Amino acid sequence: MRRRAQPPPSPLPQRAGIDPVRLRLPADPDPGRTDLGTYLAAHYAGGPGAEAVARLLAAGEVVGEGGRVLHARDPYQPGTHLWFHRDLPAEAPVPFPIRVLHRDAHLLVVDKPHFLATTPRGSHVTQTALARLREELDLPALSPAHRLDRLTAGLVMFSVRPADRGAYQLLFQDRRVHKEYEALAAHDPSIALPRTLRSRIEKTRGVIAAAEVPDAVPNAESLIELTGTAGGLGRYRLTPRTGRTHQLRVHMNSLGLPILGDPVYPRVTDPAPDDYRRPLQLLARVLAFTDPVTGAAHRFESGRTLQAWHDRAAWEAGTPAEDDRA
Repeated sequence: MRRRAQPPPSPLPQRAGIDPVRLRLPADPDPGRTDLGTYLAAHYAGGPGAEAVARLLAAGEVVGEGGRVLHARDPYQPGTHLWFHRDLPAEAPVPFPIRVLHRDAHLLVVDKPHFLATTPRGSHVTQTALARLREELDLPALSPAHRLDRLTAGLVMFSVRPADRGAYQLLFQDRRVHKEYEALAAHDPSIALPRTLRSRIEKTRGVIAAAEVPDAVPNAESLIELTGTAGGLGRYRLTPRTGRTHQLRVHMNSLGLPILGDPVYPRVTDPAPDDYRRPLQLLARVLAFTDPVTGAAHRFESGRTLQAWHDRAAWEAGTPAEDDRA
């Protein structure tokens, strides 16, 4: 099978850990669009991008191969590439540190705080673990091996080299990583545990909450175990055998044990993005696997704790936990 040609390297560096936009000009544009400005205006028509790209062209911030500055009246050159940095949204800083647990030439493992997205998406772009780590550690080629919910704290893995990215991502796709989570929820002695839950979970684009589909073929499986009780709270070890969106949160809620601080299950409350009070009491505690690149046996454990377990009053008051202080 013929391999697709690799695009040329970007002549623009990352900005705040974010790659520039790369656009390849089609080999057969519509007739009449003979200059670059006319083509880009049509390409981005109907959205805010048209005005932004026109402004970037006028400011000399759109470049072609080799870093040549492009202008609106430049002739359209089919099949070539151009690059520019899009306007980044204003973001409130997530004021909690990312702790590095392991770093070698191939693999980076970090202990992510609550409220920090793993990768850029929607309104969370520079305030993400990926963007911050690229900047803080000077690792521009860093890429995620998997993702962790913005509201969940704990272990996240990244590939340091592009050549290793596929191998680490396949670990998760092939379910060759042992994952354990810790959660706090109400304790109900009438609920028999341990228990394995199996159900079909579907996530609809644009809808915050995922939902279980009754009487459907299961696509999600979680082992739920109770490991301790105190003051009406239960401490739970959650072992997902699959990786559906919000799987553990959905399964805990289906037991009648929604995770403490969950703004979605059982009811969507939609707090402001910069409301850092009462974090979701869910922690990605353990990752264990055989490294596909080096062959080393790894077992990583988060050093974080769930605040409400040892200081419920501080959690309810919204006082930042020691784990989240820089």
